[in-house]
Amino acid sequence: MEPNSDKKHVWDKVNQWEEELLFLKSIIDKTELVETIKWGGPIYVYNKKNVIGIGGFKNYFAIWFLNGVFLKDEKKRLINAQEDKTKSMRQWRFTSKDEINEKEVLEYIHEAIENEKQGKVIKPSKKEAIVSELLDQEMTKNPALKEAFAKFSPYKQYEFLEYIETAKQEKTKLARIEKVIPMILNNVGLNDKYR
Repeated sequence: MEPNSDKKHVWDKVNQWEEELLFLKSIIDKTELVETIKWGGPIYVYNKKNVIGIGGFKNYFAIWFLNGVFLKDEKKRLINAQEDKTKSMRQWRFTSKDEINEKEVLEYIHEAIENEKQGKVIKPSKKEAIVSELLDQEMTKNPALKEAFAKFSPYKQYEFLEYIETAKQEKTKLARIEKVIPMILNNVGLNDKYR
């Protein structure tokens, strides 16, 4: 293909996989998903919810299932590209068009759509709210502490509460509270020194 031909590249995450990705697209087109372009690549949505994306990388091309964690994956096709970071996304990688089994791919996509319909999603880590009664007591006694605590972002507040409440024993909790009070009053986040 001439580099200057006027064929438009709709998305930039293709690398050398144009034909393979078009083949994947033709399979996905048989489902009820709607193609949109997000983050520079095709993302397929159901009811405005992102279900899958496709793209080409240096050594493979892939379908990623944005809530792939819920797929049964009986054929063991899916991988978690970033074990520690990614909770819900799973990738199915291919290195050639021959590896694409249309029937299998459709099974996985249909299952992903079904999961979407049932609302199976990992809630973005709105972690369980943690309540620290001991810290609350301190704040009641010391309004300045309460005011200072309120200035922290919810995330940093959470870190303090988690630090206090993960202690098993009350005396440890109290010791941890003693330790964090000056930090809170000085507007220093628990992990600021590591950030």
